[in-house]
Amino acid sequence: MKPAPFTYVRVASVEAAVAWLARGGGEARLLAGGQSLVPMMNMRLVRPAVVVDVNGVPGLDGISPLADGGLSLGALVRHEDLLASPVVADRAPLLAAAAAHVGHRAIRNRGTLGGSLAHADPAAELPAAVVALDARLAVAGPGGVRHVAAADFFVGLFATALAPDEMLTAVVLPAPAPGGWSFAELARRPGDFALAGVAGVLEGDVRGGCARARLVAFGAGDRPLRLAPAEALLAGARVDEALARRAGEAAAAVTAPLDDVHAGADYRRHLVAVLTERVVLDAWRRLVATPPQTRPRRTVPRRGPRPPTPPAPETRDGAAIRIRLTVNGVPVDRAVADRRSLADLLREDLGSPAPTSAASTACAAPAPCSWTAAARGRACSSPPSSTERR
Repeated sequence: MKPAPFTYVRVASVEAAVAWLARGGGEARLLAGGQSLVPMMNMRLVRPAVVVDVNGVPGLDGISPLADGGLSLGALVRHEDLLASPVVADRAPLLAAAAAHVGHRAIRNRGTLGGSLAHADPAAELPAAVVALDARLAVAGPGGVRHVAAADFFVGLFATALAPDEMLTAVVLPAPAPGGWSFAELARRPGDFALAGVAGVLEGDVRGGCARARLVAFGAGDRPLRLAPAEALLAGARVDEALARRAGEAAAAVTAPLDDVHAGADYRRHLVAVLTERVVLDAWRRLVATPPQTRPRRTVPRRGPRPPTPPAPETRDGAAIRIRLTVNGVPVDRAVADRRSLADLLREDLGSPAPTSAASTACAAPAPCSWTAAARGRACSSPPSSTERR
């Protein structure tokens, strides 16, 4: 089929686009990548009187790092640009991972971030990603620019908070907190819309646990859905498989998926449970692998002068090494036998339980050294460094 007759207008500014939208009285549509609008027009699912082409508007396709560590993305940034940008990979890797699941290369080359968000397909990846990242969306209208939280932007099935005379111009992402992220979906074929999917972010706390979580399901309702009960289970906890499974069950319980020819509601609900569990565990692995220097630090007041450093212990071959580390916020400087394990030092000398998960350990002896890094199960041959266990 071919589209119904319409008036085509190409504009060179946001102000001109907004003016045409206002003049259209609800019968005008913006054309960006056209990957959703054009097929819908061809099938006559929508019949706009005016099509306003905004591809010639300068400044809407930029990817700009912000001074506070955040990121500003223009509405005309193509999906393929999200994948190729090292800035996006560094500051918003979850968004890049979501973009990799969008359609096929031809679609990603033309489709835009703003177009995907404004279209608001409940099974689309990018709307869920920006909600999980706590983004704010810049919206231009006759009265100027306003900002809308991503969680408030999507209001229903293919419905957003945009007025008929408003257009989305930018997406602003906050600086990422130290932690982990993950994205997972299930589709019948690569490039298809997901039957269901989950995007998640876990923020670390000073004790090495999860301070807070943001989990968002898509394909499980009429809009991206925050999985609040699952987030509450994770807040303040250290994640294991049992807790992740409980989070998945809690997530599935709050979804409201629809039946259609592709999958039933019960199956989609089951997918949300399974995918939430996977996302939580994957994000947790990234969180605990975060380098110690990027984790939030806790300041511990010193309770008095540092005790004198004990003399180096005698060993059968006379060899000893000095280590410096921090245990539960308290600095420790010790000389130990070169074959002694970190677990023995923590347990016997410091009265602290041996580590049960990966921790960063190192010694101050010149490399190579034979200090056994018990938390990693291998010999340490690192150059001198200070260490911290959290």
